Amino acid sequence: MWILKLIQDILSVPAILVGVVSFVGLVVQKKSFSEVISGSIKTILGFLILVAGAVTLIGSLNALGPMLETGFGIKGVVPNNEAIVAIAQKTLGKETALIMVFGFIVNILLALLTPFKFIWLTGHHSFYMAALISATLGTAGLSGIGLVIVGAIILGLMQVLMPAWIHPYMKKVTGSDEIALGHFGTLGYYVSGTIGKLVGNPEDSTENISFPRSLGFLRESIVATGITMIIVFLIASIAAGPSFVESKLSGGQNFLVYAIVQALTFAAGVGVVIYGVRMIISEIIPAFKGISDKIVPEAKPALDCPVTFPYAPNAVIIGFIFSFLGGILSMLIMPLFKLPVIIPGLVPHFFVGGTAGVIGNATGGKKGAILGSFVNGIIISFGAALLLPALGTLGFENTTFGDSDFQWLGILISLVAKLFK
Repeated sequence: MWILKLIQDILSVPAILVGVVSFVGLVVQKKSFSEVISGSIKTILGFLILVAGAVTLIGSLNALGPMLETGFGIKGVVPNNEAIVAIAQKTLGKETALIMVFGFIVNILLALLTPFKFIWLTGHHSFYMAALISATLGTAGLSGIGLVIVGAIILGLMQVLMPAWIHPYMKKVTGSDEIALGHFGTLGYYVSGTIGKLVGNPEDSTENISFPRSLGFLRESIVATGITMIIVFLIASIAAGPSFVESKLSGGQNFLVYAIVQALTFAAGVGVVIYGVRMIISEIIPAFKGISDKIVPEAKPALDCPVTFPYAPNAVIIGFIFSFLGGILSMLIMPLFKLPVIIPGLVPHFFVGGTAGVIGNATGGKKGAILGSFVNGIIISFGAALLLPALGTLGFENTTFGDSDFQWLGILISLVAKLFK
């Protein structure tokens, strides 16, 4: 069991997983000892830098959430992958671990034996998907070894099919065929890219937004991000009121100062994420060539969604804002459909909405980024509400999965289970 636990830990920590892949790729290419160590360590460091940036972002968003809830009286179910997975582990920890380990093996076999040459390297999303699959299959009536076998096959299929589905749009984002997108928000990304093709022109890019000379500082994406978030945080803090912010969040610090610091901390987190992604790409692509050439010919690494951010930083912020607005609209109209009210989760709307904005921009410029991410916000909101019954007892825990692929797959498993009783 300790060997299984070791493998699970390696697969669930993206930095270690990608470092191992980099190490294997460099060794297969017979690089020198110095190059192997340097490349592997730099790959791990790149991911740890990315994670540090993501933690900074999430910390700021977690401060913004209570302000919005208090200031605007928003109450309901809050989608959060980490929360729902943590709850699931209390009863499904063993099944989740086994599905994750054997699902990765299925992924490698499918990449080796089929035309879908993608190796999934977003370890934490593999873990989340394994938890979703174990919960929904368990609710459907499966247990024991049958649950693990079926779950591993489903996970392995998802890990090659989802990157393949979005890859034509990913190539438009990156301008190359070297990396793939490995993040379970694929349905929203694909819809955003398709909307972009229908409504816009990729030449009218968000990155070509021209500012007056007096506003030239907005040409720097990290500065524009900081100013945008200052406006958002100030509105939220004023709506929540100084007494709430200073007593519950800031530890007595003036509520306006706290809002500005959190907004700029968010912008700093974006800068750290972008730096980490660039470091990963510069190391993982040469290392992955060894795996592609020797072990799984023509294989491509499927990486986490922030890998798209450096290609269109303005589109990330536009995508976040309009995805969030789609979530707000969905929240307001859900009672009309007698559905649970889903409060827009800032973390999924930033990462998934931002990526949807980048892909929409790649196919349809500014219009694609705006409309594509807005529809993505609606998809992940209604998907979260419709998923709740499929989670069984987990559906009563006031949280759920926030990304579209978790949602549609969970709903599909539930429908198939009902069909075959």
